[in-house]
Amino acid sequence: MFGTDLPQPQPPSPDSQGPVGAVEAMGFPSPARDYYNGGIDLNRLLIRDRTSTFLMRVSGNSMASAGISHGDEVIVDRALAPRDGSVVIAIQDGELVIRRLVDHRGSLVLVSDEVPAEQAEAVAEETIVWGVVTRCLHHV
Repeated sequence: MFGTDLPQPQPPSPDSQGPVGAVEAMGFPSPARDYYNGGIDLNRLLIRDRTSTFLMRVSGNSMASAGISHGDEVIVDRALAPRDGSVVIAIQDGELVIRRLVDHRGSLVLVSDEVPAEQAEAVAEETIVWGVVTRCLHHV
């Protein structure tokens, strides 16, 4: 059989102290051990409802002054109701866009950070608010 001609290690003698890994721990335990609850669970910290939450990557800089840049990932919750000032993902002319939903003089408008609310168009009837952005994961 393969490897039968290799030299075999000698068993430890009865006088030896045992293998190197059999050393007992010395000193006192760390005081931080009492406060350890396990790892950080990002799902628990960042996501309210797992069944209605999605992660999307942003393309473009239309929301740069809100801190959402090209290449960032946003956490989108479809179960949340959008409010005035919410950053939302909307389906506009068949495309997904990220905009701020603003109540401007009694009508809802989708505003990017590049265009002031006065120049934005009212939300068309065929526009669908797909979800509300709850977090932005920004690259450093």
